[in-house]
Amino acid sequence: MNRRAALLATLAFPLAAAGCGRIRESRLNPFNWFGRARREKQAAVLKPNEAADGRFLVREVTELKVEKTQGGAIIRATGLPPSQGWWEAELVSETRGRPDEDGTLTYRFLVFPPLKPTPASTPRSRQLTAAVHLSDIRLETVRKIVVQGETNALSTGR
Repeated sequence: MNRRAALLATLAFPLAAAGCGRIRESRLNPFNWFGRARREKQAAVLKPNEAADGRFLVREVTELKVEKTQGGAIIRATGLPPSQGWWEAELVSETRGRPDEDGTLTYRFLVFPPLKPTPASTPRSRQLTAAVHLSDIRLETVRKIVVQGETNALSTGR
């Protein structure tokens, strides 16, 4: 009986491995859910000082990731302000978390400026990260996610 089990296991392994190739390229794989972030052709339409609460658009959006979670996804963006001391980073939806008619969900990466003048220092020391969670229900009709900064915008789509 042990020989039979070993033979079945030997035959089953290549079949299972072959099936993994199909799963790797399917939508069931969370790594294929949204693609890599890429630069948008046009920068933000809004001026940086138009936020009603005194926040500004982060100068540059450097990274955008969509991470699948149970029941939804986390949209996480990293931004680079011009100097240290910028605070309270937030992704603010332009359409209350609902995509437009093309399936595009757009967020503005907003931050408060430093309370006093601060040095620029290194880019790594200035990085800010903001994230927002969306449920699977909200993501059903989303085809593209865009995060806008002052000088650029990054997008990812499926």
